[in-house]
Amino acid sequence: MTVVSLSNKQQQFQTEAIRSQFPIFVDNAHTMGLAYLDNAATTQKPQAVLEAIKQATESYHAPVNRGFYSIAQQSSDAYENARITVQEFIGAAQSESVIFTASATDSINQITQIYFADHIKPGQTIWVSRMEHHANFLPWQALAQQCDAQIKIIELTEDGELDFDRHPELFSTNSAVIAVTHTSNVIGTQNNIVEICQKAKAYDIPVVIDAAQAMTSNEINVADLGCDFLVFSGHKMYGPNGIGIMYIEPEKLTQCRPARVGGGMVDFVGDSFADNEWTEAPQMFEAGSPNLPAAVGLSEACHYINKLGKAEIKAHIKHLAKYAYEQLSLFENIIFASNPKHAASGIVSFHHKEIHAHDLAQILGDNNVAVRAGHHCAQPLLSHLQTSSTLRISCTIYNDTQDIDRAIEALKLAEEIFCL
Repeated sequence: MTVVSLSNKQQQFQTEAIRSQFPIFVDNAHTMGLAYLDNAATTQKPQAVLEAIKQATESYHAPVNRGFYSIAQQSSDAYENARITVQEFIGAAQSESVIFTASATDSINQITQIYFADHIKPGQTIWVSRMEHHANFLPWQALAQQCDAQIKIIELTEDGELDFDRHPELFSTNSAVIAVTHTSNVIGTQNNIVEICQKAKAYDIPVVIDAAQAMTSNEINVADLGCDFLVFSGHKMYGPNGIGIMYIEPEKLTQCRPARVGGGMVDFVGDSFADNEWTEAPQMFEAGSPNLPAAVGLSEACHYINKLGKAEIKAHIKHLAKYAYEQLSLFENIIFASNPKHAASGIVSFHHKEIHAHDLAQILGDNNVAVRAGHHCAQPLLSHLQTSSTLRISCTIYNDTQDIDRAIEALKLAEEIFCL
């Protein structure tokens, strides 16, 4: 199918062309006229991705790396080719470093066990940031308890950025790991990952990056970033649900052990666990039957993003977020949680002085505008912001300024209802 580049046409026309590539918006009575602005939670899937999933299911679905007949070989080739596509998409040096998981959350949970459970010493410090999603917070809390380590939080500046000056002990020999998001799912802050990794390397501190919010519009090259581990999910980048990526840099990969065991990841099983011989990476970390349709769909999502161009996507969502900030600034009772300087994330979060975020989201939803309200699985951050919930607008390629306008009109209606 033809993928229209965002840089070739005027905004309204290009958005219509892009939107037409997403079946959920085309001839669908349930989504007719929907302004879908909840993309930080999950994105919709283009026809190209759906077709790839359909073909993998209908044309060559068979056990991956298990059969000798033709469609089994075809399915195995498609699965491993999908891995190579992801490898190239993130600039990994070798495909063995790219491991398919169920999600970014699953990836982080596995990382804590396959490497850090064996490498963290009692009393060492696990560092997470104040802006982390629960997926990059709770697994480290659990690991700290498991290993008798301590967990510390990198606090934020008034601008919503990591406050390194406040934590001189961060980059020291007692730090066991730094786990930080690339892009906050609430305030849109995009962290300087290269700087973090460079400083961490001086003290041999491994760095784990949650890139779930960053994959559609940022040039993610793990070699350039210098990170040790990186995770993301397919469903936030126009790909399938139920699949994620766990990247492990080559040297660390040799020091990892499988945390999940079962079929497909072992060469020999003896009567005793000590007798077992594991297969090599990446299969060592992919116990059970692989999710072929999801892997193929994720691969197609990578191709789709590359065809559109990440720079073009970033420019588009930045334009929309800036427009949202401009329109929302006209409301006297709105307090921004996110900072306009990070508009390139496409995320705009705020709360209202008089109307709860859930009530706002209900009014918007009743007017066919999809947004997210709540703590966004980031309660430590919301506590810092001194609010229990925010309303979040998050933009992507199939949105335009008319979507923002409809959100604004619904907010005006909410004020008419609640602010008598």
